[in-house]
Amino acid sequence: MTEIVAEKGYAACSVAEVLKRARVSRETFYEHFADKQACFLAAYQRDADRILDVVAHAIAADGPPLDRFGRALAAYLAELADDGPRARVYVVEVQAAGPAAAARRSVVQGQFVALVSPVLLADERWRGLPDPAFACRMLIGGIASLVSARVATGRHTALPELHRPIAAHVRSLLGG
Repeated sequence: MTEIVAEKGYAACSVAEVLKRARVSRETFYEHFADKQACFLAAYQRDADRILDVVAHAIAADGPPLDRFGRALAAYLAELADDGPRARVYVVEVQAAGPAAAARRSVVQGQFVALVSPVLLADERWRGLPDPAFACRMLIGGIASLVSARVATGRHTALPELHRPIAAHVRSLLGG
């Protein structure tokens, strides 16, 4: 599913193509998935779980909060930069897969906020912001938008270049 959607886009992907590429029968497909969208959502969730694990591992290391955030950001950007087709499906094509996919994307984005928020809140300067929880949601949403723009234009390998300006803006937000 991921390969075909990355190549053709969600709208142009068909179950028949998935069956052919996966070398499975129609019966086997429908034993696992109700339809194309269910298969797509399963593939999306698998990729989201992998990326969340990478970020969780990076953020778990000891150190000052902004260093931990920086490592998590670097890991996230590197993970997407390493696999253009998966990045395209994960950040671009999910937006074409309908309301259920949009809802799933929102849940995943909330999971990123839940990972990052405690780390940022460990910095007293972050806690001093007018609304630290909103600031974290805004930061994660902004990162997602910047990443989506690069991936949508075929520049996934340039994602790590976003690390420096994002980290600099977070530091400046905190007066550092």
